[in-house]
Amino acid sequence: MEVVLASLIAVAGTLLGSIITFIFQRRSSVQAEAFARSLQLRQERLTAYSAYAGAVTALKQGIVALWFHQQEDADSPETRRAFTECDQLGAATENARFRVRLLAEDAMLVTLAASAFDAIGPIRRASTRTELTEREQELQDALNAFITAAAVQLR
Repeated sequence: MEVVLASLIAVAGTLLGSIITFIFQRRSSVQAEAFARSLQLRQERLTAYSAYAGAVTALKQGIVALWFHQQEDADSPETRRAFTECDQLGAATENARFRVRLLAEDAMLVTLAASAFDAIGPIRRASTRTELTEREQELQDALNAFITAAAVQLR
């Protein structure tokens, strides 16, 4: 009888150990998956936010170049090429902005991205070089606000 009782205790202990091991492994696996998803999302956000800032900067440079071409000769082939380039850069920037909207968890970040994008238009409409410089600074300020908010979200 003692042998049977000892065998039952051994089997019960083995089963209990297996069940506990399974529970801990399962919990560890779920935590590892959540951590991996979190890292992947953070990396995607970092890529999207930096791509957006780069696209806005490239569009600004293109619009400034277009502005100077228009000051020289509004109907020149260089001006038309600069306009076409700005159109392409604008589309790329809009695409990058859509990606920010999809990945941002903070509505304020999306608003700051829109503010940076909206600050591009006044650059093209500047009538003097001084006004151009002021509009560029306004865009840079809006872009800096976006970058600061994005950095906070990524931490």
